[in-house]
Amino acid sequence: MKSWFIYFKKNRDTALLTGALLCLIIALLKPTVPIKHNIYTYLLIADISQSMNTIDMSVDGKPAARIAQTQKLMHETVSSLPCGTKVSIGLFAGNAVAALYSPIEVCNNFAAVQDTIDHLDWRTAWSGNSRIRESLYGISRIIRSFPEPAQVVLFTDGEEAPKLHVFNTKDLTNFQGADGWLLVGVGSEKGEAIPKLSDKNQVIGYWSNESFALQPGIAQISESTLGTRDDNVAGANDRYISKLDAEYLTSVAKEIGATYIKGDNIHTLLNAMKTQKPARRDVAPFNLSWLFATLAGLLLLAAYFTKHPIQQMASTLRLYKKEFKRSHLSHNEVSIAHDNHFT
Repeated sequence: MKSWFIYFKKNRDTALLTGALLCLIIALLKPTVPIKHNIYTYLLIADISQSMNTIDMSVDGKPAARIAQTQKLMHETVSSLPCGTKVSIGLFAGNAVAALYSPIEVCNNFAAVQDTIDHLDWRTAWSGNSRIRESLYGISRIIRSFPEPAQVVLFTDGEEAPKLHVFNTKDLTNFQGADGWLLVGVGSEKGEAIPKLSDKNQVIGYWSNESFALQPGIAQISESTLGTRDDNVAGANDRYISKLDAEYLTSVAKEIGATYIKGDNIHTLLNAMKTQKPARRDVAPFNLSWLFATLAGLLLLAAYFTKHPIQQMASTLRLYKKEFKRSHLSHNEVSIAHDNHFT
């Protein structure tokens, strides 16, 4: 040990630079150690029913549809998640939910996830209605089909279409597995008409009150299954006004043990996601590359400092001071000589 110390003392710079090089080589090999820690996996579900086309939100200072606000929140959420987090994107319409893929790591698949969000569209929907209570069982089935547990974040305006009554209200008393889920309300409480769009995404009118009218029990249940609506375009005074049903979403969240938040900004959403329980806790590799890279940088800096850096800096400052005085005196001598010449 003593011989090593003596060698280091005599060859300080060489030892430090050699150590920095070794640390960089180790960092390039990406060493890891197994550590037990929280693993976060999310299923982000977008309501793509036609009420989400209602323009009552603002994105970048411009009027925007609820689906556009959902896309913005999803984009910002994915961008804020740390590497190692896994994400899946899901779609909700009618009484069913579909996951587009199993959860994938956000950093390695960042572009793919963001591209999926960009292409969320009401025309992808397989049903014209939205049965939120019914869909919760579908979400639960999807989570069980994943290779690993996941937390749910559901973006919706809370619009049940057709409207609920005693015959079609799904009982959620025995619903389990929603502990930690987030229901994110998208839309305004003031409300606007739901635009009726063509297959080319052009507004051809607005949905009428008749489209959401209550029907007798059996017909209502059939309606929710078939996903059909009255196709008549509403007149000026017959437009159905769609609103964010925060009260309803809050009650649903309470029934299943979930949490409701309003999706008006990303900070509220991220803070709520931080309170969610991790999907699971397991042993996973912890990357040490950053540690060795940092150590290499410190050794490199140390190689360029003397044994007494403070004294060295003081000495350097004194040299600069003497040089400044010398140049100042030389300038004065030149000025005096110049003045004498003309005198």
